[in-house]
Amino acid sequence: MLAAVINNLVSMRQKCACCILMSLHLVDRLKELLRAKLTECGWKDQMKAHCKEVIKDKGLEHVTVEDLVVEITPKGRALVPDSVKKELLQRIRAFLAQHAT
Repeated sequence: MLAAVINNLVSMRQKCACCILMSLHLVDRLKELLRAKLTECGWKDQMKAHCKEVIKDKGLEHVTVEDLVVEITPKGRALVPDSVKKELLQRIRAFLAQHAT
């Protein structure tokens, strides 16, 4: 569902330079909001602890950055609170509704 909304946003970006500038501004604001919300809810600390755990279990010399990303991504996605996902989705929908042609 979020992917469909994002695809609509990408499609809009291709229509006009004005829309591109506005949507890029939206993306920047959403990234800032996401960072703040994830820090606020303790997500960053949880992920940092999970990374340390994975490195400890596998050994530092046996873990690449790519391996670590593959290992932690599912948990990272699962730990994002639904309220954060809903807020981001709501803001994207509001943007699309406001700028629909």
